[in-house]
Amino acid sequence: MASNQEEVKLLGATGSPFVCRVQIALKLKGVEYKFIEENLRNKSELLLKYNPVHKKVPVFVHNEKPIAESLVILEYIEETWKGNPILPTDPYQRALARFWSKFIDDKVVTAAWKSVFTADEKEREKNIQESFEALQFLENELKDKKFFGGEEFGFVDITAVFIAFWIPMIQEIAGLQLFTAEKFPKLYKWSQEFLNHPVVKECLPPRDPVFAFFKGLYQSLTASK
Repeated sequence: MASNQEEVKLLGATGSPFVCRVQIALKLKGVEYKFIEENLRNKSELLLKYNPVHKKVPVFVHNEKPIAESLVILEYIEETWKGNPILPTDPYQRALARFWSKFIDDKVVTAAWKSVFTADEKEREKNIQESFEALQFLENELKDKKFFGGEEFGFVDITAVFIAFWIPMIQEIAGLQLFTAEKFPKLYKWSQEFLNHPVVKECLPPRDPVFAFFKGLYQSLTASK
């Protein structure tokens, strides 16, 4: 637990998969923190002070020392609070976890997002194809493990919360079949295990308002075509 001498704050926005990652790690580690909701259309002075480079959430602040970028924050949390580790002890396995987490951000998050929230039809098709290819790599990597981290979820699983919770939502909005039990049986089974884990369940945002927000975004985009 965070001691009384430690001040832990998280600047975030409900509905952000990147913020959710940090919340899952903190919950798993039993770290108490103050959550500060940010309005990204009207960014606070605090956000601009703590993250002047990217001006976005999440920002993790530990004893007034700010850290930005969710994967960097996860590593910091892991190194600061040792209980319930999210990275393997073996250096090679740690390196692999970092590789696959970066792969998810570079190849899955971006492509899946653009598959839905891109006006240009050709661009959308290209990103749909890229999403399928990236998800297939993860399907193969998962093999017959319960979680990417083995019997307990870890760094890669936390990073992949976007796949488990956000992709099904945005594909429903756009009427796509990006991520289904038929196409990716192992990954789909993993997603159900992960979403139903008590720690994860407690950190997920309420689906309805997040769905409504993204649906509004999608409708604005399609209306402007």
